[in-house]
Amino acid sequence: MNKFKSLLLVGILTFAVSCSKSSSDSDGDTTETKVDKSANLLATGDSANDILSNDTFDKLLIEIAYVAGFKPTDASMTQFTDYLKAHTLKEEIELVYNELSSPSEDELTLQEIADLETKNRTVFNTGSTLAIYIYFADAPAEGDDLEDGLVTLGAVYRNTSMVIHEVTVRELAGLSSSISEADVETTTLNHEFGHLFGLVNLGSDMVNDHESESENEDGQLVSDNHCNQTGCLMRAELQFGGSTGKSLQSNALAQYEDGVNSGCTLSGATVLKLLQQNTAKGVATVGLDPECLLDIQANGGRN
Repeated sequence: MNKFKSLLLVGILTFAVSCSKSSSDSDGDTTETKVDKSANLLATGDSANDILSNDTFDKLLIEIAYVAGFKPTDASMTQFTDYLKAHTLKEEIELVYNELSSPSEDELTLQEIADLETKNRTVFNTGSTLAIYIYFADAPAEGDDLEDGLVTLGAVYRNTSMVIHEVTVRELAGLSSSISEADVETTTLNHEFGHLFGLVNLGSDMVNDHESESENEDGQLVSDNHCNQTGCLMRAELQFGGSTGKSLQSNALAQYEDGVNSGCTLSGATVLKLLQQNTAKGVATVGLDPECLLDIQANGGRN
């Protein structure tokens, strides 16, 4: 009898271990196949129609990943969400916050930012939800020139990825008593997200030609995916630093080993100037011009 009980106990334990191992393997396989990241690793502008329309996705899930101590203001998040609802058909927009430790870098390249995203990003497209990742960094961009005001506030580098150099945003806002951190954050966020809308000629076709040109490193004029209309949020000078004689263009066109490519790096000097001009006129925010609005509407955005 004792021998029978011993054999029965061994049998039960063997079955339990077998089931446990099978369940673990199954869970592991599910984890491996559940998250498909490929749709979030495309080029800037590739998801413009998906963002603007409700044809495939009717919800935006935006991960606000920020280094501890560099969380964006509530005011800018509210204005940013209002901007998205004004130009897309998305009625449901959810923000999720992810506090991160500092990478402890004096400056960041786009490649380093992309590597941090690979390590830290938690949201990806699922079902009818389109996921966006925005990283608020505690380090400035590589190549910033503080003396000439050529500092990078933000950059887009994939179809659902962007970086905001929050440390630089705060430094810039501190230079003016009439401009708040929320003002600079909102302008930077809205401009960069304009590129995710496909502006200008970056995934949303132009109804009328309004794309600006700028000189490349060889001195040739090339289209630069920015707007040539005065006062527009997507105006080229916001990227290339206005009349300082220098340019962030070499940084804007930088390509890295895994294909990461910035379609835009936003220049601080002209953003500050534009915000100050708008404040003097009593205008709260910088908006899109009629040509950019036409492009958005033609690609599925709100009329």
